[in-house]
Amino acid sequence: MSNGMEVLAPAGGWEALEAAVRAGADAVYLGGQAFGARASAKNFSREELKAAVEYCHARGVRVHVTVNTLLKDHELDSALDFVQFLCALPVDAVLVQDMGLWRLLRQRAPALPLHASTQMSLHTPAGVRLVKELGGSRAVLARELALDEIREIADSCSIELEAFVHGALCMSVSGQCYLSAMLGGRSGNRGQCAQPCRLPFAGPGGTGHDLSLKDLSFMEQISRLRESGVCSAKIEGRMKRPEYVAAAAAACRLAADGEAIPPELARSLEAAFSRSGFTDGYLTGRRGRSMFGTRRKEDVTAATEKVYASLRNLYRGERQSVPTALCLSQEGGFLVLTAQDQEGRVASAKIPAEGSRLPRERCLQQLGKTGGTPFRAASVQVPEEGAPIGVAGLNALRRQVLGELLAARAQRLAIPFTPIPLTWDQPEPPAQPLGMRAVFRSAKQLCPQARACEAIALPVETGLGVLKNLRQEGWPLLVLDLPRAIFGGEKELRRRMEACMAAGFGDFLCGNLGAVQLCRELGARAHGSFGLNIANSAAAEVFCQLGLASAELSFELSNRELARLRPPPGMALGLMVYGRQPLMLTRNCPLANGPGGCQNCREPGALADRKGARFPVVCRSRGQYGVELLNSVPLWLGDLRESLPPWAFGILRFTVEDAEHCGQILQGFQSAAPLGGPFTRGLIRTGVK
Repeated sequence: MSNGMEVLAPAGGWEALEAAVRAGADAVYLGGQAFGARASAKNFSREELKAAVEYCHARGVRVHVTVNTLLKDHELDSALDFVQFLCALPVDAVLVQDMGLWRLLRQRAPALPLHASTQMSLHTPAGVRLVKELGGSRAVLARELALDEIREIADSCSIELEAFVHGALCMSVSGQCYLSAMLGGRSGNRGQCAQPCRLPFAGPGGTGHDLSLKDLSFMEQISRLRESGVCSAKIEGRMKRPEYVAAAAAACRLAADGEAIPPELARSLEAAFSRSGFTDGYLTGRRGRSMFGTRRKEDVTAATEKVYASLRNLYRGERQSVPTALCLSQEGGFLVLTAQDQEGRVASAKIPAEGSRLPRERCLQQLGKTGGTPFRAASVQVPEEGAPIGVAGLNALRRQVLGELLAARAQRLAIPFTPIPLTWDQPEPPAQPLGMRAVFRSAKQLCPQARACEAIALPVETGLGVLKNLRQEGWPLLVLDLPRAIFGGEKELRRRMEACMAAGFGDFLCGNLGAVQLCRELGARAHGSFGLNIANSAAAEVFCQLGLASAELSFELSNRELARLRPPPGMALGLMVYGRQPLMLTRNCPLANGPGGCQNCREPGALADRKGARFPVVCRSRGQYGVELLNSVPLWLGDLRESLPPWAFGILRFTVEDAEHCGQILQGFQSAAPLGGPFTRGLIRTGVK
C-alpha cells in the first residue's frame, strides 16, 4: 500500500485472484458459494477459500470476503456458519449489507473487521457515523458521491473509506434497485441481478438505452481521492476476465504509486472492457448525458486475442514484492541460511559445510536470485571469506528457506468466534385489524378518505404553514418523509428537521441509514421505510434498538417468508399494499439522456421499455433529493388480507395519482375490494431468488 492508498482488486475465480496479486493489488475481494452480491461469478468453495487466503497472506495481500446480500430468516444460521469458517482461516475483513447479520456478527465475533458494503447505500456523513458506532471498521461509499461530498464524510467520522475507482456503474444507487427483482424475480440485493437496465428503456429524445451508464474510470486522478479521505481504491469486476483484472490492478498500482499509466496499458484496459468509453461524472460533479453509454460492437471487437495475450504477461510470473533479509553464516560444521520478513517471521535451514569455498560476491549473487518467488532480497549478509559450498547447494538452501518462510507467512491466528445459538424469544403477536397508513408525494393528493389512516406521510419539504393547518384541522399523525437520496444535502436537511421539530412535528420516515442517524442525533421519532431493506427478524431487532417506532418490511419477501418474521416488542411492522413500487433510486436522471440534458421536470416523466410499457420517472425537489423510476403498474394487495401477516399494518404509497384517485384507492382498501385496471401482486406469492 503506497502513500496510504490501498489498491483493492476483484477476484471472481482463482486465475483472477492470481492476476490481481501478481499485478500489484494490496488486497482482493471475493465471494464464497453463497451470500455474495455476485452470485454469477465463479466464486470460491471452502477449500478454495482456504487456499486463496493462504496464497494471498503469504504474499502480503489482504483478503476481504463478501457476505453482502440480504438474508431471510431461514438463511441466518448458514450465513453465521460461513463467517465462522472465514474467521478460522482467517480473512482480513467481511463485507456485509444485511443489518441483521451485522448485529449477529458483532455479538459473535467482535474482533472481526466488518466493512459496510456499498449495498448499504452509504452516501452521507450521518450514515457513516452510524456504521462506525455499530462497530464497522470501513465504509464502502456509494458510487454517486462527488469528491467534496466524500471529503465531508471523511471530516465527519474517523473510519476507513473505500471508493470505487474503476469499473461498471449501475444506474441505481446500490442497495436501492429492485428492477431485476420486480421484472424477473432475480434480486440485485441477493446477488442475482439480471441487468435488465442494459436493455432498451427510452425517454423523450434519449438514445433508447436511458438506464445504461458508461463504466467509471478515475485512476489517473487517484491522488484526488486520497486527498478527499479515501484509503482504498476499489476496482469493480468479479464477473470480468483475469486479463481485465490484471490490467486494472496494474494501472491502479502505478497511479497509487504516483507513476503515469502507460498509454498502451490504458488502451488495453479500455479494450478489455468498456461501455462507450469511460466517465468520471459522479466524482467530478459533471452529471448528465455524457455519462450514458452502452456496450457497442466496437467495444466488443476491441478485445482481441492479441490484447488478451499482452495482458496475460502482467501476471505470468510472481511479483517480487515481499522484502526479505537473508543471512548466511557458518556455525561449526554447518552453513546456516536465515530469512526474515519485515513482520519478524523467520525461517532457517542448514547444510554441512564442505567443498571448495565459494567467493563472497558469488554468494551474494546467488542468494539475491529470488525469481520465481514473491520475495525480494532487501538485504543479504555473507561472511567476508565466502562459504564452503557449491552453487547448486547454495541455490537449494535458498529455495528451502524461502519456501519455509512463504509457508510461515501463510499462517495466521484465527479470529475468535462464539457460536451463540440463534433464537427468537418473542412470541408471535396477536392478530389485529389491518391498519392503514399512507405516504403521499404532495399535500395536493390529500383526500377525505385519508383521515381514516393511522398516520400519513408527506415530504419533509412540505411548507410548515401547510403542516400546521393540517394539524389544526385534526388530520391523523403527520410523519415527514425524509429523502432516500441526500447527496451533499445533509446539513440543509438537518436544519429543516430542526425547524419542523421546533414547530411540533417530530415524526420522520427514514429510507436510509443516514436519516435514521439524524433522527437519533436530533432526538426525533423515526419510522423506517422500504429503503432500509429489512428482510429478517434480526434486522428488525436492530432497527428497534436504534429507536424506530415502526418500520416497513422489504417488498421482496413472500407471504411465507413474512410469516416467519417476528416483530420486536415495541415496534410495529408494515408492508406496502398499494403503489407503484420504486424500482430504482438514481442521482443521474434517466431523462437527462435527451439532447437538452436535465429538464428539471415539475411533473413526472416516463421511460418506455421494448414492449411499450411506461415506467414513471419522479424527480424530488427538482433533483436535489434524487430521482425514482417507478413500476409501470401499481401493486395491489388490498383484497388479499387473509394471506398477509396478522400483525402487520398496510402502507399505501401515492406517487402519480391525483387526490380523487387516492380517495378511490383508500376506500377500496378499507372494503378489501378488487382494484380496477392493470396491477401487479408484486413478489408476495413468489419472493425472489
